Amino acid sequence: MEQAIAKAAGLIEAMEYIRRFKGKIVVVKLGGSVLDNVDLQKKMLTDIAFMSTVGILPIVVHGGGKAITKAMDEAGIEVEWVQGRRYTDQRTLNIAEHSLVHKVNTPICQTLGGLGCVAMGLHSLSSCVLTAEILRLEGEDGRKINLGLVGKVSSVNGELLDKLCRAGTIAVIAPVALDKSGGKLNVNADSVAGMVAAIVKAEKLVIVSDTHGIRKDINDPDSWFSSLDEKQIDEMIDEGIIGSAMLPKVDACITALKAGVKKAHIIDGRIPHSLLLEIYTDKGIGTEILKN
Repeated sequence: MEQAIAKAAGLIEAMEYIRRFKGKIVVVKLGGSVLDNVDLQKKMLTDIAFMSTVGILPIVVHGGGKAITKAMDEAGIEVEWVQGRRYTDQRTLNIAEHSLVHKVNTPICQTLGGLGCVAMGLHSLSSCVLTAEILRLEGEDGRKINLGLVGKVSSVNGELLDKLCRAGTIAVIAPVALDKSGGKLNVNADSVAGMVAAIVKAEKLVIVSDTHGIRKDINDPDSWFSSLDEKQIDEMIDEGIIGSAMLPKVDACITALKAGVKKAHIIDGRIPHSLLLEIYTDKGIGTEILKN
């Protein structure tokens, strides 16, 4: 009886949030173990299917770095890293594209379909909604660093994404973009999610990874912050509390907030129903980032 009452109380708590977010777009970026563990991925996609069922309009952006690395290993190609980013020549790009589309994007769409949703893969082998330009990093000597066929997103087809959402279709976006000449560029999935959320004026951006939000001490799981604002984020970057692995995720959140997205979240996808707990409960389970 107590367990049943607790479930009913949870539903009542969720009702307010369901009403608030009905008809609103929520961008969910999938990364980390969720992409490598079939069971974890099925649970996360079930949460996304639930969101769609109750009237929220989810857009999914996914990464796939581990799948790319595995495919490169199988092809006998050594991964070359430059300032934490994968150097991408044409052969690497071909492997990345194949892995992202066939090993990650297509299975996500199939799973969502099996959960009763209509999902559409948007990527460089079908309808691509991302345009990018070559990314050049700056070295310590001020010189530009060549990363090969790595890009930064310059535009997003928000009109198409909005139409798909309103039609009840879940867009599933892979992080390969087209450049102005029709070539292809590998882009950071966190950055894609931030730009997508910004362009479609999403209600929320949720970054799903293997970290339990932002921590004061990366080695202490209990030191996580439930809520932070942009000013606090800047201070933590200056103090070195937010390091290189977290920076792309935080940058994506800030990009979204500056464009009018109300809240951004970083959650641990290994925790069962972390997505629903973050969106539909008062306390949440990760770190929410708010605009100042």
